[in-house]
Amino acid sequence: MEVEVSVSNSSLEREIAFAQEELDKARKKLVKLRRKLPPEPVSDYVLRNRDGAVRLSEMFGDKDDLILIHNMGTGCSNCAMWADEFNGVYQHLQSRAAFVVVSPDAPEVQEAFAKQRGWRFPMYSAERTTFVEDMGFQWKEEPFLSGYQPGVSAFRKNADGSIVRVAKDSFGPGDLYCGVWHLFDLLPDGAAGWDPLFAYPSEGG
Repeated sequence: MEVEVSVSNSSLEREIAFAQEELDKARKKLVKLRRKLPPEPVSDYVLRNRDGAVRLSEMFGDKDDLILIHNMGTGCSNCAMWADEFNGVYQHLQSRAAFVVVSPDAPEVQEAFAKQRGWRFPMYSAERTTFVEDMGFQWKEEPFLSGYQPGVSAFRKNADGSIVRVAKDSFGPGDLYCGVWHLFDLLPDGAAGWDPLFAYPSEGG
């Protein structure tokens, strides 16, 4: 019996290794396909932070590349969890490219929420603009939180100052942008219907 279990385990481990290899190949293929897409010209949108109006071009700082997170705001605990994870690696991200988070919340709401959660990255409000819809992350037919959808856009600022979007992707449970789901996948029952909360009871609380 022990020999059969060993053989079975060995076979299953080989199958897992093969699946991991195929997954890695698919991911690399996806990266190559995205890079073949033609750059999408983007207007120099005007958003806001607590200090007033800020143009998209200003968000690049001294970088040529900008990673911009489309966050649904304070009404979405999933979006808060994704942002919590980005906050943990913010210093790594911003050492390579500018990194900002945009939501439909007003600047003062963003500031209070960011302070509560300890977020360090810059936040900008798309309130009363068409930016989110134009970028494809607001669907009028979707009732949840006015149809806002979470995701990411990657922009490049050219030498002449023009801005293009070079890639975009959507967020959701099990995506490549939040490791929480992948860690839960290692458990016998997976996420088991789990959903993130805005806050959790403290130890012994």
